[in-house]
Amino acid sequence: MASELKRKLDYSDLQTTPDDGKRYELVRGDLLVTPSPTPVHQRVSKRLQAVLMEYFEGRAIGEVFDAPIDLILTNQDVFVPDLLVVTNPDHVSGRGIEGPPLLIVEILSPSTRKQDRGLKAQRYAELGVAHYWIVDPDRKRVECSRLEEGVFRPRTDAEGDARLEHPDWPGLVVDLAALWR
Repeated sequence: MASELKRKLDYSDLQTTPDDGKRYELVRGDLLVTPSPTPVHQRVSKRLQAVLMEYFEGRAIGEVFDAPIDLILTNQDVFVPDLLVVTNPDHVSGRGIEGPPLLIVEILSPSTRKQDRGLKAQRYAELGVAHYWIVDPDRKRVECSRLEEGVFRPRTDAEGDARLEHPDWPGLVVDLAALWR
């Protein structure tokens, strides 16, 4: 009886993935493949990116990136978050972002909902991402968490047409009605 060894993938393996519009990510060396985002997903991402850029780049305290860009946290943990905010310019390299960003935003879709709330959230916390937001266009809800003692703890949330004011960043206000329109 032959036994097969399961090989963990690394960043070099991602260089050979097809250019087919899908997202290829690694979590602990295991491959995650998700389809291209929907138009609703892209609209929400674009609108939230504008708010984050105005706040972080307007105050010269961070830089906002959108997918697709590789977030390389280890050689076997390579993500493509929807949005991220980097405050350490040394983390920006020719390959992508190499180091934990201040903030990661994942916009849920039916194919990513379970991974974004579970596996990826857990790994982001283990690898030192300070803030993690989940945006749910179906429920018209934004949940903001902060890393505390190695896990993400809820910080603030809002839904519907509310205005979300983030307590950690005075003046950062997200008009949810504008995200969903």
